Amino acid sequence: MNRRLFTALVTGLLLTGAQAFAQSSTWTIDKNHSQINFQIRHMGVSNVRGSISGVTGTIVWDDKDPSKSSVTATADTTTVTTNNEARDKHLKSPDFFNVEKFPTLAFKSTSVKRANGKLEITGDLTLDGVTKPITFQVDGPSAPQKGMGGKLVTGLSASGTLKRSDYNFGSKFAAPILGDEVIFTIDVEANQ
Repeated sequence: MNRRLFTALVTGLLLTGAQAFAQSSTWTIDKNHSQINFQIRHMGVSNVRGSISGVTGTIVWDDKDPSKSSVTATADTTTVTTNNEARDKHLKSPDFFNVEKFPTLAFKSTSVKRANGKLEITGDLTLDGVTKPITFQVDGPSAPQKGMGGKLVTGLSASGTLKRSDYNFGSKFAAPILGDEVIFTIDVEANQ
């Protein structure tokens, strides 16, 4: 094998992972490896933490021009847990998530851009039937790797803060009984 051909083959192999993001690609969120974690102040003295699983959706990623990227996702509100059975039952009631009427929350991006060395995703979040714009700061996406079954896998972590009052969420419980700000992180694994 001549030296130029060998060099071209080695270079091609090394760039395979990077090239997976070098063009527009579509990724499916893996609900078994994705979840929303949140925290909220209780009585102004402590934080209550919880999670929501069953995150599904699609990420269209354009590494050369992130503004051409998009995200649509839903999460199963019936999975909300704070590791306290009575509190979780209350969170699923009409006072909060109202899971019988709104079994999912949904997000659809309206813009993706780079800002301060990170990605910033803005979109519409629908919670309890109320849709408002929200912005996430994103770490990632990670360089793709081959996962089980040979599929390419990537991941990202998005974080932000929402105000309960914007969504009329848990409106019976004003601050300081229950803080207005909910801090959240969404950890996502997606495959191609």
